[in-house]
Amino acid sequence: MYQYYQGLTIREGTTGVPAERVKQLFEEVGWSRGGPAWQDEKFSLIFENSTWAFTVWEEERMVGMVRVVSDQIMMATIMDLAVSESYRGKGLAHKLISLCMEKLPHGDWFAHTSEENFSFYESCGFQVEENCSFYGYRKARDEGHRL
Repeated sequence: MYQYYQGLTIREGTTGVPAERVKQLFEEVGWSRGGPAWQDEKFSLIFENSTWAFTVWEEERMVGMVRVVSDQIMMATIMDLAVSESYRGKGLAHKLISLCMEKLPHGDWFAHTSEENFSFYESCGFQVEENCSFYGYRKARDEGHRL
């Protein structure tokens, strides 16, 4: 599936994500620093072993991504959410989170993240408690699906 957002292309899928593009984005956001070339395949494998993923493209450049690990019934964890610095502040990360939530709207959502990102996740509706960003139970309760 493809969709367009502010002149960018958002692609849904866990296969065919080029390792070199993921590696570039990881390096840009400070998550990776080089490493031997034989390890580069891990940047594609993390997608192939994810449940859902969205990547954001400006032509051939990957400028954002999110990947999710889930049982597809009750819970899901956002493992990686990254947006190139020059694309931040434009709502792209919020868009990626909302696309994820559509996949499991009444599930328990967690975010694998660091403390400096807690306010962002709170702005997406997550409840932050002791190094854990939690979403689903509160939303389901508020909508009458849980006690």
